[in-house]
Amino acid sequence: MLLEDGTYFEGEGAGASATATGEVVFTTGMVGYPESLTDPSYRGQILTFTYPLLGNYGVGDPQRRDAFGLPVSFESGSIQVRAAVLQNLTEPHHWASALSLPEWARRANVPILTGIDTRRLTAQLRTQGVLRGLVHVGDPLPSRSALARALSGAPRYEEEDLVAQVTPQRALVVPCGRRGAPLVAVVDCGCKVSLLRSLLTRGMDVLRLPANEPVPERYDGRRISGLLVGNGPGDPATLRGVVEAIREVRRRDLPTLGICLGQQLLGQAAGATTYKMKFGHRGQNKPVLFPDGRAYILSENHGYAVDPKSLEGTGLRAWAIDPDDGTLEGLRDPRGRVLSLQGHPEGGPGPREAGFVFDLFAGKVRRSA
Repeated sequence: MLLEDGTYFEGEGAGASATATGEVVFTTGMVGYPESLTDPSYRGQILTFTYPLLGNYGVGDPQRRDAFGLPVSFESGSIQVRAAVLQNLTEPHHWASALSLPEWARRANVPILTGIDTRRLTAQLRTQGVLRGLVHVGDPLPSRSALARALSGAPRYEEEDLVAQVTPQRALVVPCGRRGAPLVAVVDCGCKVSLLRSLLTRGMDVLRLPANEPVPERYDGRRISGLLVGNGPGDPATLRGVVEAIREVRRRDLPTLGICLGQQLLGQAAGATTYKMKFGHRGQNKPVLFPDGRAYILSENHGYAVDPKSLEGTGLRAWAIDPDDGTLEGLRDPRGRVLSLQGHPEGGPGPREAGFVFDLFAGKVRRSA
């Protein structure tokens, strides 16, 4: 593994024999590696796991689906990271394991680098910030100069249209199975399966829309009663088409919920600005503090955030913050018609104690249906 500052690691290879470049980030989660690896928000990145032991419960059956036809064990239909970096890889011993982690990665042509000091790597990323990197697994081992040339010639994270790689190619309705259910439009920039499931289990049909597609007032004769702007990869400042589509539908005063990237896009549509964080928030143990003093632990995966100083005149106000560093974690308008969270109340992986946000949204959708 070679980082853009010249830092070099050698370890053992697993998964695919391949070379991958991308933005190197780390996650502090102890479990949930199948969900993390399939999270579309990690598209274009090399994911380092700080927990030192992975692979012990294997990977679930990729063909297993829930009642809505969604994957049970994953957050999308495939591994989304460019490569994974681990300290120790172990054999699976679990009743639900259908594949080992290396076998799964090999099928997806994703290299895994193991046997390196991930604590050292994480400390370096915390100090210097996110770095571009290259992972090579296979023989023969290229020279450092050859690796450096390959890394310098690769596109930068913010230069890639990553949302186009993970957004649906056409509109699709996912029914919840309840008669008379309201229809919610989802601007799908790379939504996790758990996010969609959180709407479906609360009795809402879901219309998944490609990211740059306008949100219609009606679809297949049905009125759209709410809007959700979901998570996804990339720099929100480059998604001008998505922001304009959101700005247009916001004029209809629909109940609106933004999650992760969705918060950043809602903020931009209202006139706020976003910025890139030094190393982001990625893990399952992130605190979020609400104005009434309640604190919740959320799963998070974001490298950008809304600048709270840019909220003046937008009609939005801070709803939640991260007590560790003051990052803006939630937005709302004065009527509560628009809500957003930077973290993931649906978990996947992680806690779901902030799921009341979906309950608030579902109540508003039902009243407007």
